[in-house]
Amino acid sequence: MAFYIHDSELYCEDTPLAEIAQVYGTPTYVYSAGHMSQRYQGLTNALSGLEATIYYAIKANSNQAILTLLNKLGAGADVVSIGEYRRARRAGMAPNKLIFAGVGKTRDEMAEALKGGLLQFNVESVDELSALNDVAGAMGLIAPVALRLNPDVDAKTHAKITTGKAENKFGIPLDAAGELRARLDTFAHISLEGLAVHIGSQITDLNPYRAAYQKLAETVREFQAAGHEIRRIDAGGGLGVTYSNEIEPDLNAYAQILRETLAPLGLPLMLEPGRYLVARAGGLLTRAIYVKEGQKKRFIIADAAMNDLIRPSLYEAHHGVLIPHGQRHSLPTDVVGPVCESGDILAVGRQLPIIDAGDLMVIEGAGAYAAVMGSTYNTRPLPAEVLVRGHQFDLIRPRQDLDALIAQDRVPGDL
Repeated sequence: MAFYIHDSELYCEDTPLAEIAQVYGTPTYVYSAGHMSQRYQGLTNALSGLEATIYYAIKANSNQAILTLLNKLGAGADVVSIGEYRRARRAGMAPNKLIFAGVGKTRDEMAEALKGGLLQFNVESVDELSALNDVAGAMGLIAPVALRLNPDVDAKTHAKITTGKAENKFGIPLDAAGELRARLDTFAHISLEGLAVHIGSQITDLNPYRAAYQKLAETVREFQAAGHEIRRIDAGGGLGVTYSNEIEPDLNAYAQILRETLAPLGLPLMLEPGRYLVARAGGLLTRAIYVKEGQKKRFIIADAAMNDLIRPSLYEAHHGVLIPHGQRHSLPTDVVGPVCESGDILAVGRQLPIIDAGDLMVIEGAGAYAAVMGSTYNTRPLPAEVLVRGHQFDLIRPRQDLDALIAQDRVPGDL
């Protein structure tokens, strides 16, 4: 485990979290390098025998230290903005290990990525393909492309993070793929490299993968039969993790689905995990400001808030709360922040140990879609981020300076 309790103290790997709080204060995001490495190696081991490459989905956590770690482990990157593209490049990732995905790439973003180099654009509409063709033509280049298909498969995950159903904004519908296939030769500055699917995030049931991959394999064969050379297959990401009582998908069973559905095509496979690699490696270290006793409920008011970790407010997401062992309180407890919103919640209705003002807690499972989704609502600076390796811990992002945050505003002179 990345986070645990030993002798009534909170730890990440071999580091007491009280030491991190003393040096860098709270709230602070803490990440375990060892846990990320173990997750990456575990997935790699499961894929043994398959010609498969991992492209980390940067949107899950884009800190440069984490990108550098995963790059050294051998991962490429899946980016969805030119900002993420630049982050990947500055972390040392080679252009030929970068996939540019996303439904709304601008022409400026396309031009910069073409100039800097990349493995492929994952194109999600005919309009996007046309725009990319124009941009590449103006630069005298050929754009490498994989067409992202929408297989109309329900990933059985949260409505806000499913991406493979017909009503979702992502991908080209399968029934439109044939028409587009017939038109590909009209795009003189496009090189079709592959086909792709991605059906959602936090997927714990493997059956939707099988259904999507079967449809993808059938479409690959249709493209090949029409004379198009397909060089690789992008199988997307979305592997889920445990936040509460979920059962994580078995990696060997997932790999077997790949072997049965896509591997027979004899093409290299690309996988784009994000959450699976980093979610459980991260925790939000926070301190109780007050403990407020009510008649029916107890409130722990923490110094972390919804602007630091929005997942409970946005997705009704469950995150474990790790408090050094003690007698459990008789009343259900909400862990809330100081933001002036009733929706400022970190945990609701939990049976938690008794805690006093000033005590530390860890909000678990906060390595993915956490710090990257932070805001400065209520003029609250973004928290610090720390990477732990055994007994060593390093600041990988300083706490945002409050005066510098306010100084970003500009007041017109006549005011």
